Amino acid sequence: MKSYRKELWFDIPTRRAMKNITPQVDECLVESGISEGLCLVNAMHITASVFINDDENGLHADYEQWLEKLAPHEPISAYRHNRTGEDNGDAHLKRQVMGREVVVAVTGGSLDFGPWEQIFYGEFDGRRRKRVLVKIIGE
Repeated sequence: MKSYRKELWFDIPTRRAMKNITPQVDECLVESGISEGLCLVNAMHITASVFINDDENGLHADYEQWLEKLAPHEPISAYRHNRTGEDNGDAHLKRQVMGREVVVAVTGGSLDFGPWEQIFYGEFDGRRRKRVLVKIIGE
């Protein structure tokens, strides 16, 4: 069995964003030479997420609105975590809801998605460099 590992780095200039990273993961799969197996993609930071969904702007706006209702950024004083001098208590909660990682089957040298599925990096406390791990195992 082969194993492949690569870190993808992102520097999102805004506090929050959702970025389609499917092309970068596809490149990793080609580099790996693996045609049958599993591909793990996970955020390596506790205020960022990796998730699968449709690449549709209205859906992303709905996510933003929904997440802000669930865990509004302000007032910053509403979060005990922020008493440490941080201002990202909401980002930790948003990450928990959106998830840390995804696993996608690799079949015939391709990511084995359902209709419309794409992989996204969700940033909830940006403006600094963060990474995503891609780990592919198989034959």
